[in-house]
Amino acid sequence: MNVIRIIVALVIGALVGGVVNMGLVLLGAAIIPAPDGVDVNDPDSIAAAMHLFEPKHFVFPLLAHAGGTLAGAVAGHIIAGRYRNQIAFTVGALFFVGGIAAAAMIPAPVWFVAADLVFSYFPMAFVATKIGFRLRSV
Repeated sequence: MNVIRIIVALVIGALVGGVVNMGLVLLGAAIIPAPDGVDVNDPDSIAAAMHLFEPKHFVFPLLAHAGGTLAGAVAGHIIAGRYRNQIAFTVGALFFVGGIAAAAMIPAPVWFVAADLVFSYFPMAFVATKIGFRLRSV
């Protein structure tokens, strides 16, 4: 029974995190549109126009990665049975691998990739453990 709960916690954590991530990415695109002529759904278009992107264009992707990881890790932490912290950090690790894959596929400035990989995943999983314990004690 505990194994099923762990699997459910991981799946729900990944789904919740993915939904929050995508929601923030879409919100960011509505608030700060990409430079003219850039198709944000095409990595080649992004790569060709990367010189047109300004720091403001990277705010919402960073928030999306951090927010998605945080939401997914909190959800996994709440659902999990005995291994709450491990689930939160596993969700963080899943999103970290996704961040590495995104960095490999979509060329971005080194400062963004570094900030994203350092601040968006494992720190958010750690914060999620604190939030999860607080929510469970309410």
